Amino acid sequence: MTGRMEVVGRVSGRRRWSDAEKLEILAEAFRPGVRVCDVIARREVSSSLIYTWRKQRREGKLAGAMPSLPVFAEVQVAEPVVPAPQPAQCPSGLIQIELPGGVRVSVDAHVDAGALARVLSVLR
Repeated sequence: MTGRMEVVGRVSGRRRWSDAEKLEILAEAFRPGVRVCDVIARREVSSSLIYTWRKQRREGKLAGAMPSLPVFAEVQVAEPVVPAPQPAQCPSGLIQIELPGGVRVSVDAHVDAGALARVLSVLR
């Protein structure tokens, strides 16, 4: 069997990136919805370089990139709106009994009076 085979591997040694290439890769890597790790694998660049270049771009050290200025958002402080407390609405026929210890007993209008009296005597 005769044939030709070519093996292409990674380039060894240091690779030189132009400022234009760096800016292009940064724009691609930090585009909304894009994962930086996908760009790193596709472009065969190390993650440390991506973040070094981003810092250089912020500082204006890449040709064609202006230093990034801090961006501020306008904030307006308003008085908090506190709604007035509303009394709890009870369905018709519901009886709520609040005892001094903070215990609350809720029964409907059809409760057996004797059973309710026994429960209340135990809770007092």
